[in-house]
Amino acid sequence: MSVPSEVMNPAGAVFRLDSAEHDALAELAASLAGVSPGLVDDDGWVAAARRLSGDLPVRLRSRLREFTWDPGTDAMLLLRNLPLEAAGTPPTPSVPGSVQRGATLPAAALMLIGMALGEVVAFDKEKSGALVQDVVPVPGMEAFQGNAGSVKLNMHTENAFHPLRPDLVGLMCLRNDHENVAKLRVASVRRIVPLLPAPVRAVLHEPRFLIEAPASFDMPAGSARPRGVLTGSHDDPDLTVDFSSTVALDDEAADALLLLEKAVERSYRELLLQPGDLAFVDNRMALHGRSAFVPRYDGADRWLQRIFVHLDHRRSRALRPTGGQVLLSAAPADTTTER
Repeated sequence: MSVPSEVMNPAGAVFRLDSAEHDALAELAASLAGVSPGLVDDDGWVAAARRLSGDLPVRLRSRLREFTWDPGTDAMLLLRNLPLEAAGTPPTPSVPGSVQRGATLPAAALMLIGMALGEVVAFDKEKSGALVQDVVPVPGMEAFQGNAGSVKLNMHTENAFHPLRPDLVGLMCLRNDHENVAKLRVASVRRIVPLLPAPVRAVLHEPRFLIEAPASFDMPAGSARPRGVLTGSHDDPDLTVDFSSTVALDDEAADALLLLEKAVERSYRELLLQPGDLAFVDNRMALHGRSAFVPRYDGADRWLQRIFVHLDHRRSRALRPTGGQVLLSAAPADTTTER
């Protein structure tokens, strides 16, 4: 059973900007949005976002730094009361692959905070390599296990297959669904692992699992290599799994994977995001998903904007041929090491 979002603040996981901080961030975001050519993916605009991120309100910068040091028991941070467009949110997009190219006020605020945490990145095969991506329901894709669907989204590590998957995933709410029932679900490895017997944890650490790329990445079948689902410290491990695309290589591993999924279902938290909320999930330590909702495709459906953040930008240099923010989806041989 999930824990209501109202009690999900045991260690400062929720941070609300006060009115002065809200206004300061709005002014800074407006300044960034006005930088020529006003395009989120332009190298010069990104450089301005990087530079101006140092001018975020002091209390916010301090909390972001604390989060990158230790993301807490729930491995997430919810920021509230971020600025939105004064004229109101435009109609929700409803086309496949929707992204935010223009420098709107919310996109500028999102990029400023992302660049204060690390470097905002994207993948060339996903959402056309855009840095700010729309998460919206698309007609005919209701059952899709991805950002365009509206059925229950299975718990997963973002881009779990990729050796340089995001360290952090940011999800900013511009508009929730009509019934206000769609909830972001987050399951931290620090809550999951204590529910698993030691022998099961040992199996999950062994290279007895394959994680395939989603169809949207157009990767060749069979490119996945055996890996552990738990990695790193046995006392405080990282977790990488996508329950839609992870395959166990033997019966014992399959049993361990099933027990892991049951532990996830027992331990996830829910967040009912409201306009102006921005949730960051530590993608190394936490899975995320979403409850189901019913879209109407009337321009007022749920609309989140998503960014990916790397904490160590240098690590991905071999996958960024131009030195920019966009990574190749397929790693060249011998250039990366699985975490």
